[in-house]
Amino acid sequence: MTTEITRPGKSSLFVESPVMPAAGTAGFGDEYKNLVKLEKLGALVTNPVTFQPWQPATGTRVVPLDAGMLVHTGLPNPGLNKVLDQHRQLWAGLPMPVILHLVGTTVEQVRRGAERIDREDSVDAIELGLNDDITWQEAEQFVKAAVNHTEKPVLVRLPVGDTYTLGRAADDAGAGALVIAAPPRGTARDPHTGRLVSGRLYGPLVKPLVLRVVGQMASKFEVPIIGAGGIHSQQDARDYMEAGARAVQVDSVTWVDPKMLEWIARDLGGLVLTRQAGALADEWFPGIGITEKKAREEAARKADDTVRKKT
Repeated sequence: MTTEITRPGKSSLFVESPVMPAAGTAGFGDEYKNLVKLEKLGALVTNPVTFQPWQPATGTRVVPLDAGMLVHTGLPNPGLNKVLDQHRQLWAGLPMPVILHLVGTTVEQVRRGAERIDREDSVDAIELGLNDDITWQEAEQFVKAAVNHTEKPVLVRLPVGDTYTLGRAADDAGAGALVIAAPPRGTARDPHTGRLVSGRLYGPLVKPLVLRVVGQMASKFEVPIIGAGGIHSQQDARDYMEAGARAVQVDSVTWVDPKMLEWIARDLGGLVLTRQAGALADEWFPGIGITEKKAREEAARKADDTVRKKT
């Protein structure tokens, strides 16, 4: 099932499944390759990348919460050029599009970053991440700096907050799609140090907040909307699609249960089988697909042939 997840045009982005990892949750494509069948995903959204290298945050990185977690990393990365050098060969061999998440730091760095990515064959699209405190005028400048300096589609990830105003600015500036939304910011007390820590919030409780915004935005905008936030099951993802999202991005459940990312992709991509009546627990599991079913049947047939030959 092929889905166009950006506005129509010569550089529109098509995916085989409307499911992908959210930026910052699945690395650069090699971290989960032995846990998740990447070919089942619609696209790979990379960890956030800045034009210049960024150092990791100091102090507490993760604070557990009753219904999720607060994460503060500082977005460490070696800078755009080094990331491209390190992962170009891997991305070129992946069976799905690669969307590089570029952090919007300054207009000039966004412009230079877009120009550099435009020359990179292993990257199919840019996801531009906007700061939570950005004004709509700044958002428009950032998006124009990216759109005007690349032929690749530019998705824009919006913060939770003044989403409509920022979304309108990004849409007017030529965004190919709007990703709603970046994990909301919050503050929590670190139980180990007793200090208050600021960071981004992840967990199932984020979903109702973002799902409402996605529904509102999808009814007001023609540009494709990609829903992101608190997706921890297949039904969560379907709720976003019902609200009007063209695709979804899965975040923190990947850290807890990586296989769920694949199962959600199978489900929305039409690759999941219905459980047969009387199937035993070891014959079926949530997310089993046609390929695996055939492989199991073939293995069972070979085992039967071996037994018959021995007898």
